[in-house]
Amino acid sequence: MAQLSVNHLLGIKDLTPEDIHCILETADEFSGVINRPIKKVPSLRDVTVANLFFENSTRTRLSFELAEKRLSADVINFSSSSSSVSKGETLIDTVNNILAMKVDIVVLRHPHPGAAVFLARNVKSIIVNAGDGTHEHPTQALLDAYSIRQKLGKVEGKKVVIVGDITHSRVALSNILCLQKLGAEVMVCGPSTLIPKFIGSLGVKVETDLLKALQWADVANMLRVQHERMDMKFFPSIREYTQRYGLTESLLASLDKELLIMHPGPINRGVEISSAVADGNHSIILQQVENGVAIRMAVLYLLAGKMIA
Repeated sequence: MAQLSVNHLLGIKDLTPEDIHCILETADEFSGVINRPIKKVPSLRDVTVANLFFENSTRTRLSFELAEKRLSADVINFSSSSSSVSKGETLIDTVNNILAMKVDIVVLRHPHPGAAVFLARNVKSIIVNAGDGTHEHPTQALLDAYSIRQKLGKVEGKKVVIVGDITHSRVALSNILCLQKLGAEVMVCGPSTLIPKFIGSLGVKVETDLLKALQWADVANMLRVQHERMDMKFFPSIREYTQRYGLTESLLASLDKELLIMHPGPINRGVEISSAVADGNHSIILQQVENGVAIRMAVLYLLAGKMIA
């Protein structure tokens, strides 16, 4: 069995291109599993996975839980709002108490950047980062790359523009790193106030004109504006943002080519993307959701294989 070079999935930055290809190829196998009548395999029987979500989540939490159950793992779900964390218990104490119940893998979503790395250094368990603050969201980047590969045949040589709130997005950083390791060209587009000053050091192109960015790209990944992470106003109004950076049918029609449209969710319809575009023929948003289960099955299976070995 192919093996990863890492013992945890903390971020795309830790993965080699070979690791990424290994995950995508393993996901191909599991994609076949989840599309057959019997959608379960015994790969993680007797493995216990704890989903620790210290932040609200719908798609990611459900996707991980479904992936775990498709692999026949035992699953524990944890929500910080109904736990002793609300009484002042530390993250390590919380996790160690859960690990004392003989948990093998922890899937962690946390509002603080670096929480997954911190945990991996301090507890004896496999850690999978399901999103840590504005830092990384590795499984989202992997499923996005997988979706591009599935639709266009390969990622290498493709031009991908990431549009929207780059500053506050963990999806943007993980996508940039993942796409570059797979040989794609990456551009970011949005208001200059929502593009970090350091972004050029990552080797990406920067564009503030959406039409120019779309004319350059093969794929557009539309991000929502993350108001919950903002402590000040970064643009005058939602209406102005939508006028300049909202993806509409008329804007797509003005292009002389086919453009693949993606979105990590949740969608703010009528803001960064119109309903007609989100539900249209160019969009692969629902395929991304489906592919998320296969990718997370692949990640859990490969990491558990290292534990068993």
